[in-house]
Amino acid sequence: MINEAIFKAYDIRGIYPDELNEDVVYKIAQAYAKLVQPKRIVLGRDVRLSGPSLWKAAAQGLTDHGVDVIDIGVITTDMMYFATAAYPDVDGGITISASHNPKEYNGLKLMRKGAVSISGDTGINDIKNFVLEGYAYKDEKPGHIEQREITDDYLKKCASIFDISAVKPLRVVANGMFGPIIEIVRKLSLPITLVALNEKPDGSFPKGAPDPLLKENQTETSELVKTSKADLGVAWDGDADRFFIFDENGQWIPGYYITAFLGADFARKIPGAKIIHDTRLTWATEDMVKAAGGVPLENKVGHSFLKERMRKEDAVFAGEMSGHYYFRDFYYADNGLIPFLLILEIISKSGKKISEIFESYFSKYFISGEINTKLSPGQNATDILIELEKKYGDAKIEHIDGLSVEYPDWRANIRSSNTEPLLRLNVEGKSQNIVDEKTKEILSVFRPEKRE
Repeated sequence: MINEAIFKAYDIRGIYPDELNEDVVYKIAQAYAKLVQPKRIVLGRDVRLSGPSLWKAAAQGLTDHGVDVIDIGVITTDMMYFATAAYPDVDGGITISASHNPKEYNGLKLMRKGAVSISGDTGINDIKNFVLEGYAYKDEKPGHIEQREITDDYLKKCASIFDISAVKPLRVVANGMFGPIIEIVRKLSLPITLVALNEKPDGSFPKGAPDPLLKENQTETSELVKTSKADLGVAWDGDADRFFIFDENGQWIPGYYITAFLGADFARKIPGAKIIHDTRLTWATEDMVKAAGGVPLENKVGHSFLKERMRKEDAVFAGEMSGHYYFRDFYYADNGLIPFLLILEIISKSGKKISEIFESYFSKYFISGEINTKLSPGQNATDILIELEKKYGDAKIEHIDGLSVEYPDWRANIRSSNTEPLLRLNVEGKSQNIVDEKTKEILSVFRPEKRE
C-alpha cells in the first residue's frame, strides 16, 4: 500500500523505506513520464544515503518508459532548475531530495522544461492518481543514460547576476550542512576568506536534520563567526536552495528581513519592479519595497506557487521567510547561491557591517518567530481557524494562505503546513510586548497549556 500523504502541495516526501522506497519511486517516475511526455530529462540527487538506490529506481522507471536520462550527479536543487531551463535538449527534471528533512526522509522535486515546477495544482495530484491506479508502461525502445557535468555552466549563470569586481576581501563563515555547496562556492574564486563548516558531503547528517532554521543548528555557525572574527556567517539547508545569514556578532538575521532588504534593492535598481512575498510576515517588505519604488505582492507559501505567480506578474524578485529567494534572471526560480553573492556585493559597496544594515529592521519590525504546533487527537486545523476568525472578527481578514488577521498595531498569520502535520503561527507588531501578548493570546485557543 502506498501512503497518499507523501504527495505534498509542491513535492513528494516520505520516510525511507517505509513510505518512499525504490518500488514507489519507480512508479512515480513512470507516472511523471506519462504526465510530462518528455524525450530527455535531467536526474540528480542530494547526498542522502538512500539517494543512489532511489536515483537508480527513478532512472529505471524513466528509461523503461522510453525517456533518455541525463545524470547530473550530486547537486543543489537549484542546479536542477538551471539544467531544465538552460539546455535546449532537456524537457524536464527530477531531483531525489528531501531538502531539510531528517536523514530518514527522501523525496522528489519535479520540474517541466524551463524550471517550471510541478505542484499539487499542476500535476502532482495527477501523478498520485496514476501511481494509485497502477499505471505501468514499457517502451519498445528503452531510453539511455548519459552523464553531464553542469557545475561550470551553472556558476557562469549565477555569476552573471552580480558584480564580482565589487566584492571586497571579506571573512565569511559558511555552513554547508554536509551538502556540496561549499565546494561549489570555492569554484567561484571569490576574493573572500572562507571558514568552512560541515564542508564534506555526508548523507548521514551526523549533527541532525540539515535545517538552519532549527535553533540547535544555528549555534555552531554563530559561535564560529564570533571566534573567527568573521564579517558574516552564512548557511544553506541540505539541498542548498535555502540561504541564511548571521551578522558579525553571530546574530541570526530572519529570512523576513532578508526578503525585505533584497526586495528593496531590486526595486531601487528597477523602478516599478514587482516584488512577491509570502503572507506570514508582511509589514517590513511592504514598507521597504514601496519606499524604494517597487510594488509588493502577497502570495501563498510554497516554491511552486511563488514561481507560478512570478511568471504571471513578471516579478523581478520573490522571497519567503523560510529562506527561499527567487529571481527573474534565474528563470523565475529559487536559488541559494545568488542571494549570497548579492549580499557580498551589497555590503562590499556599502562599507557597512551586516548588523548596521539590519539594525533598523530589528528595532522597528518585531516578530514572534514561527511557532509550530502539532495538533492533538480531536483537534482540527479548519475548526481552529474558524474559531480564530470569529475571535478577531473586527480585524482586517485575509485568506490568501490560511488565516491572516491585521490591526493597526499587530498582525498574525495562522496556516497549516504544506509539508508537515503542523499548524504554524507568525505574529508581528509595533512592539515586542504586543507581539508576546498576542502570541500567547492566539496560542491559548489551540494550546490548552497557554491558557490562564
